[in-house]
Amino acid sequence: MDRYNASIKEIVNSSFLSTFTYKNQKGKRRLTIRAWRWISIILINLAFFLSFFIDIQFLEGTLNGSRLLGFHLIDPFTAIEIFATTHQIHTNVIIGSVTLIIFYFLAGGKAYCSWVCPYGLLSEIGEYIHYRLVKKKIIKERKFNPNIRFFFWIAFIVAAFVDGFLVFEVINPIGIISRFIVYGWSLAIVWVFVILLFEIFYSRRAWCKYICPVGTTYNLLGWVSMTKVKWDMDKCDHCGACFKACFEDHVLEIAKAKYDKDRKEKGKKTEIIVNGDCTLCGRCFDVCHTDAYNYEFRLKDLV
Repeated sequence: MDRYNASIKEIVNSSFLSTFTYKNQKGKRRLTIRAWRWISIILINLAFFLSFFIDIQFLEGTLNGSRLLGFHLIDPFTAIEIFATTHQIHTNVIIGSVTLIIFYFLAGGKAYCSWVCPYGLLSEIGEYIHYRLVKKKIIKERKFNPNIRFFFWIAFIVAAFVDGFLVFEVINPIGIISRFIVYGWSLAIVWVFVILLFEIFYSRRAWCKYICPVGTTYNLLGWVSMTKVKWDMDKCDHCGACFKACFEDHVLEIAKAKYDKDRKEKGKKTEIIVNGDCTLCGRCFDVCHTDAYNYEFRLKDLV
């Protein structure tokens, strides 16, 4: 992908494989943020596999609950489920979940979804196929109110409390894929492809946007997290490529031209995307031919 010399239409309509590299302004080929994200996801999940398969005891367990060099890590939503199910507070669960909360508070709340979650890889492939089908008018794009995810979040917690069972984990594609990678084949993997087919033929990234309580939990953390995406008004020419690339495009509302006048009156040239739905995936970076986006660590002045 040559975002500095190609037209906006060519950038937006790039082939899937071409989105993993780009030519910088000096003409040198570099990896995109998407490529680095995929490398991150593959390495993390490979570490789970190798720790079990050859017993290197580095990153043991799955994404629901694990040990990094013997130190407990528990997914925050899983921790809430465990508390709702057992009605007890477990020390290791508290330590493991608080550790991850502190990490993602610093690294960016929903960064988990784009830099760690293995289903995200499948979902991005499905998203590309979905986009092509919509473009050819084979299917229609269907959107829903994203606030429905909070209903699912509460419903799964209530179900765990009432049934005394981790109900969500039966259908959680993240857990299913993570267990598949570590422990091998399970019929449950079929359910993952059912979700993927729904996203391909019915609604773009539906699981991630409207259902997944894991992502919703990180969304709540994302509003206050220290790592954010920063947008520069002086560099932006409002081409709209970032809106087409971002599957949570409402987080980029601040980058619309209609707000420029107010910003100029207030003397503001940059905006921080504070919306917790931002996954810090960098897809806006990858398509921006003016380099108007960057990461901002809000504690940098104190470090």
